[in-house]
Amino acid sequence: MRALRILLVVVVVLAGVFIVVDRAAVYFAESQAEDRVAVPGARISSTEVSIKGFPFLTQLAGSELDEVDVKITGLETSAAGRTLRISRMNAELRRVHLSDGFSGATAARATGTAVISYEDLTKAASEDVVVEYGGKNKVKVTGAVNILGRTISRSVLSTVTLVDGHTVRVHADKVPGEGIPGLEKLVREKTDFEREVGGLPNGLKLERIQPTEAGLEISVTGTDVRLDG
Repeated sequence: MRALRILLVVVVVLAGVFIVVDRAAVYFAESQAEDRVAVPGARISSTEVSIKGFPFLTQLAGSELDEVDVKITGLETSAAGRTLRISRMNAELRRVHLSDGFSGATAARATGTAVISYEDLTKAASEDVVVEYGGKNKVKVTGAVNILGRTISRSVLSTVTLVDGHTVRVHADKVPGEGIPGLEKLVREKTDFEREVGGLPNGLKLERIQPTEAGLEISVTGTDVRLDG
């Protein structure tokens, strides 16, 4: 009986040591991953990586992680000579296969949410244009045009849509013209615009977009998403 108690104590101690070592390995891997997360053609302010599942060491030995959550803050992308900053993006990666000596990874499935603030959307719009939340799934776009020597400012409610899974389109529902010839065309040249979201990892696409008080909220999904670090 005494020998059995000793054996049980040893087993408990070893189990505790294994858990400590496993959690330490997770912490180290997360820290390394945060330093190595990169998006081709984009700049990142900061990243947070959380590796789920237990035990981690057996997942590592099999070169496949069950779940990895990634939070990116300040993702600045560039496409067609225009810069568009994503304020933050959260992604949940499933069945992440590690390759190339753990320097690369491919997620079988990815889901997440990206947010573009109205401040960043304003910076990406035309000059002297301000974009704000307009309520009821709309954005409010204000711009000024010069016509017949007069500066005329107009605010319009606009619908935001996605084009081809990678481009944000802002289009005014209606532009008050007040009978001034050419005014609507000039205002639309200011307030209507498209901006491509570049630099997304291969396999990841924008699925749905919705204006909220915090900014444009975009659902992202993907399969066989390639991640390089």
